[in-house]
Amino acid sequence: MAPPILKLDDIFLSFGGAPLLAGASLQVEPGDKICLVGRNGSGKSTLLKIAAGLAEAQSGEVFRHPSSTIRYLEQAPDFSGYKTVASYAEAGLGPGDDPYRVTYLLSHLGLTGEEDPKMLSGGEARRAALARVLAPEPDILLLDEPTNHLDLPTIEWLEGELQKTRSALVLISHDRRFLEKVSTATVWLDRGTSRRLDRGFAFFEAWRDQVLEAEELEQHKLGKAIEREEHWLRYGVTARRKRNMRRLGELQDMRARHRGHRGALGSVQAAASDAQESGKLVIEAEKITKAYGDRTIVAPFSIRVHRGDCIGLVGPNGAGKTTLLKMLTGQLAPDSGTVKLGTNLEIATLDQKREGLDPEETLANYLTDGRGENLLVNGEQRHVSGYMKEFLFQPEQARTPIKNLSGGERARLMLARILSRPTNLLILDEPTNDLDIETLDLLQEIVAGFNGTVILVSHDRDFLDRTVTSTIAPANPEEPDGRWIEYAGGYSDMLAQRKGAVEERKRAEKAADKPKAADAAASAEAPKGKGKLSYKQKFALENLPKEMAKAEAEIAAREKKMADPNLFTKDPASFNRLAAEMEKFRSSLTKMEEEWLELEMLREELEG
Repeated sequence: MAPPILKLDDIFLSFGGAPLLAGASLQVEPGDKICLVGRNGSGKSTLLKIAAGLAEAQSGEVFRHPSSTIRYLEQAPDFSGYKTVASYAEAGLGPGDDPYRVTYLLSHLGLTGEEDPKMLSGGEARRAALARVLAPEPDILLLDEPTNHLDLPTIEWLEGELQKTRSALVLISHDRRFLEKVSTATVWLDRGTSRRLDRGFAFFEAWRDQVLEAEELEQHKLGKAIEREEHWLRYGVTARRKRNMRRLGELQDMRARHRGHRGALGSVQAAASDAQESGKLVIEAEKITKAYGDRTIVAPFSIRVHRGDCIGLVGPNGAGKTTLLKMLTGQLAPDSGTVKLGTNLEIATLDQKREGLDPEETLANYLTDGRGENLLVNGEQRHVSGYMKEFLFQPEQARTPIKNLSGGERARLMLARILSRPTNLLILDEPTNDLDIETLDLLQEIVAGFNGTVILVSHDRDFLDRTVTSTIAPANPEEPDGRWIEYAGGYSDMLAQRKGAVEERKRAEKAADKPKAADAAASAEAPKGKGKLSYKQKFALENLPKEMAKAEAEIAAREKKMADPNLFTKDPASFNRLAAEMEKFRSSLTKMEEEWLELEMLREELEG
């Protein structure tokens, strides 16, 4: 095992009340790719700042190898003294570093380098900071939410860069797919302490659930032991002149451990408030267009949105997702074409800039609209403090100004307000920004179980795959030209359909290039009609569902075995073997699903 180049041990930090960090550790070796996970407010960013030397712990040991270089991705970069973005990014280079790396990185991050730092948007500033830390290829990269404000093509490019980098990584992100693809180890920060799993994020959630189940069982056993000892204390020594002080001391220790145990942080418990049912047809857009000057944002586009649909909008930054969303919801008039909204619509919107928040307003005032201590949720009067608890806010935060909240807490607060209002059409513009994984799980369940209609814009591939019923994306994602296409299913389904369409077009172009004689001979030999599937394709189409069912059964069998809370502690080798086998079957299942989808689309096309 290589010696660590960065080590934090027994880190303690408190701002009063329960400690934020109480014995947390982090060890980084050359080549490590560690994802740091935990709830919002668990201290992830603080621990990363301590590792970077930007914050100090109240106690604990911090070791940084003297010859190692560390770069930390700043949340709010300081551009003072820099005339251009390029000069800011180049300032991060060390002696011997390749200056061309800056040009390469800026171009892939959508910047020219000539931009004035004072004129950058929040997203552009973040991308400039990313170029600055990546350019020198340091020994250790500390990245806090590197995918924020990046579009999907850029996120996928960044994945490739981080997978092949020689730098050791410690990264924080809410993007499940990104973490799964980049990380090889996971550090879980929970209730002030840290646990490490030497596997990537794909294995984290099953492991976390087992740890919490084992902990709950241990607390149950401790409670029973205390009951037995208390019984002895009351009834077991009545005939003795002197009590067993050692045993009494042990009982007091057990009581202290039981009282001092901080259970797992609660999960958000909420559901959307139902409004009157909307009409069956929610939105009907007919050949709508939008252009700004010579640039076409939306070429003629038509869509019918029905009650119960969940539609995702994806595409590069600047492609026009928000413009199209505003046109569909009647906030922006099209240049041509028509948009008709259905009847009885009650619309609730979560905007990506969180513009609906007044930083000076208190949480209670924001949730109740200044109407006292209560609010109406699903026809029921609720006290604001009790409702806040469902979103992991403490009662004492009711009088706290919104400006004191973190980004994740602000997102949670807006979610709490939206879900308290009756609605049948949810508009979610980048809803996953700043949310922790557990709150993302809740949002996914809310969207999936919502009785109304949802339209969402997101760069989170995993969230899209888990929620949407169809996906609207640019016809040409590399160079958006205003043409948009609706695909059935989530993001992965959209990619599979695009792949099938590209391959079909290539086959058609190849066939068109054949000599006329060969083409005529082939057509003479071919059966009449529109064409047929080959025997091999028919066989695959019939048998793939059976093979997929077998793979699903294999996955379920292994999930059942891994659900044993004692398996990891008793037999880690078996746990790791089952996890590896499950990942293999999942990969195989994904490939079979993509192949079956392509064949089914081809069959439908041939049959007309």
